Amino acid sequence: MSDTQPYRAHLVAGGFPPGSSAGHDHDHVRLRLLTLLAEGDVAASVANDFADIDKWLPVSRLLITYMAGPYPNAAQCSAIKDWLEAGGHWLALHGTSGGKAERVEGVRQRRTVKLDHHALLGNRFLIHPPIRTMRVDVRDADHPLTRGLGPSFEIEDEPYFIELQDPASTRILLTADYGPDAAPAALASLYTTDTSLQPDGKSRVLGYTRDLGKGSVTYFAFGHCHNPAARAGRNDDPAGTPPGDFRHPWENESFMTLLRNAIAWRRTAVA
Repeated sequence: MSDTQPYRAHLVAGGFPPGSSAGHDHDHVRLRLLTLLAEGDVAASVANDFADIDKWLPVSRLLITYMAGPYPNAAQCSAIKDWLEAGGHWLALHGTSGGKAERVEGVRQRRTVKLDHHALLGNRFLIHPPIRTMRVDVRDADHPLTRGLGPSFEIEDEPYFIELQDPASTRILLTADYGPDAAPAALASLYTTDTSLQPDGKSRVLGYTRDLGKGSVTYFAFGHCHNPAARAGRNDDPAGTPPGDFRHPWENESFMTLLRNAIAWRRTAVA
């Protein structure tokens, strides 16, 4: 990857099966991300999955993913890995850490199957409790990705439980303290242990970055977004109240700061 190559981005956002929202408002997310890229004068291409990723990586310096089901297969992971090692930056958001889910007898939720893309990304999604307001602690205030955040911020979002795949190579940026008491009852039935809980016994990782060759992967768990159509058939409200729009993370200034920082971070290498 040449340092003189234009700073372009490729955005992958979509659900599975093709055309499905999979419980998320991808249109709103695409619009917000493309707006942020336009603010930074970054040209972008867009896709719904990874089917043609090998076509867009060679002309891109930044890959942004927001997924609800699709994930790169082994060959696509290999292409992304080569691109990262040559200097690319992957900004992965929210459900990118999911993928294939398998049924477990007696449990309504499904278990995330660990696949090639989890090793490349650096984490696997396990489960999340209901949406809540969280205090997020900035663990690494010296990194360019967390510039302008202060020591902590609040966000209303899904509190993700993620399992780091290679903690030794992971630079943790953000955590939140929701310890064992916050774990959904299904967690013990889906997984042998709660591998998202950090050694302090109370915090969980919500943002990190890790180097791969000349490039890097950055992951933020934030970003849930839905509208009534996306949540059709998924209403868990005991009163039967239809779900409305949920866009709080995309209206949160701290999350927007993280995204702007991530878009700008590796640009300096080619400016």
